[in-house]
Amino acid sequence: MLETALVWFRRDLRDYDHAALYYALKSARRVWCAFVFDTDILDALPDRADRRVEFIRESLVELHAALAAKGGGLIVRHGPAAREIPALVRELGVQAVFANRDYEPGAKARDAAVAADLAGDGRELRLFKDQAIFDGAEVLTKGGTPYTVFTPYKNAWLARLTDFYVRPYPVDAYIQHLAPPPGGGGVPTLAEIGFQPTDLAAIGMVPGMAGAATRWQDFQERMARYGEQRDFPAVKGVSYLSVYLRFGCLSIRQLAAAAWREGNAGANTWLSELIWRDFYFMVLDHFPQLPAGSFKPDFDRVQWDDAPALLDAWREGRTGYPLVDAAMRQLRNTGWMHNRLRMVVASFLTKDLGIDWRAGEAHFADLLLDFDLSANNGGWQWAASTGCDAQPWFRIFNPITQSEKFDPQGRFIRRYVPELAKVPDKFIHAPWRMAPLEQQAARVVIGRDYPAPVVDHDQARRRTLGRFEVVKGKGGDGGKDAALD
Repeated sequence: MLETALVWFRRDLRDYDHAALYYALKSARRVWCAFVFDTDILDALPDRADRRVEFIRESLVELHAALAAKGGGLIVRHGPAAREIPALVRELGVQAVFANRDYEPGAKARDAAVAADLAGDGRELRLFKDQAIFDGAEVLTKGGTPYTVFTPYKNAWLARLTDFYVRPYPVDAYIQHLAPPPGGGGVPTLAEIGFQPTDLAAIGMVPGMAGAATRWQDFQERMARYGEQRDFPAVKGVSYLSVYLRFGCLSIRQLAAAAWREGNAGANTWLSELIWRDFYFMVLDHFPQLPAGSFKPDFDRVQWDDAPALLDAWREGRTGYPLVDAAMRQLRNTGWMHNRLRMVVASFLTKDLGIDWRAGEAHFADLLLDFDLSANNGGWQWAASTGCDAQPWFRIFNPITQSEKFDPQGRFIRRYVPELAKVPDKFIHAPWRMAPLEQQAARVVIGRDYPAPVVDHDQARRRTLGRFEVVKGKGGDGGKDAALD
């Protein structure tokens, strides 16, 4: 039994069903809790008014209060985590640090540095699985290698799943070992860490465990319809839980257990999405080179266009394709984008505009509230056809037919592209097809009030098929010419 331990919270901002907190409380007589606003991460952010920083800060306020009510609280530091954690350990005289595993290359390097620093005077960093159901070598092929195709991975994942893997950690069984922070602890203001308030409240985002619990309760009532409704951005069909999962305000085990035990078609479809999350964690963990290049090295030979004006039009939601523009404006206005639309806009950037997927990945990284390196990289490489189990390069989303299929009345489009509010349904997906008198009647002149299309989709599709000729036969059935509506 240890005398003292420190729990290092990172992307796990809750006080229940928490692996590191449970093992620390079980292993030590006195347990302190800490969080570091890591300047190695914060200093790289492009905007001092970052919704994610405010989300974290408000979640920490709630977490500190919850831990204080149980006899503990949070010690919050601001600086490089690789320096602040060892310094705090020595200040408190702690024997071991308990934390939950992270799978990103930068986080793994940080943890290795902390572990080496602590080992210098006989202390240790203990890491635990918490944000995934399975990780490491738990789900491998029969040959002992990582899966690179999703469906076999999913089948193996489901075959391994038992109640053991989704049961909660009984944190409260040892809660008496929590120790109050010296001086009472507490969370600094945004200004004290160099940031500014955002519109988090105005966009209806309630941080922390309370916000997560409300969203989770709401989704449980809709889960059975998830499979039927998830692709329609104007419908309340998805879970809206991604940001809470990203920052660990609720437990992946409680979500996976609920979906697995529910067992209906909607729950099974949603469970598959949770398995995709584990899959991308696993891929990044085993292939840490992914952020730098294509999973399939041959695809690094693809020559992307240098088109800054087109990239800006895409970022700003003025491509002339209403569904693409509505999605990009939703991202800028709310810090979130519907999953179907993430695929549509990624395909549009890479296969209509011919721009490197890394530019899109970086833009999402700047703005997404739920930004997660593994899923963001995996999703972008999927759309660009450069990743593992990616969409074949000759399969190309048609932004007009995607719009007609998934936003048939243009409800979502009109919400985020209000200049098209009076465009009739028959033209809402391609407003440039209106005659001049029809444009006047709809109070939108194409090229003046709303852009004309920046590219012609059919011409762009042909260019894309030519662009990928350098990898013909590397990513599908030899390069069959096909469009994806």
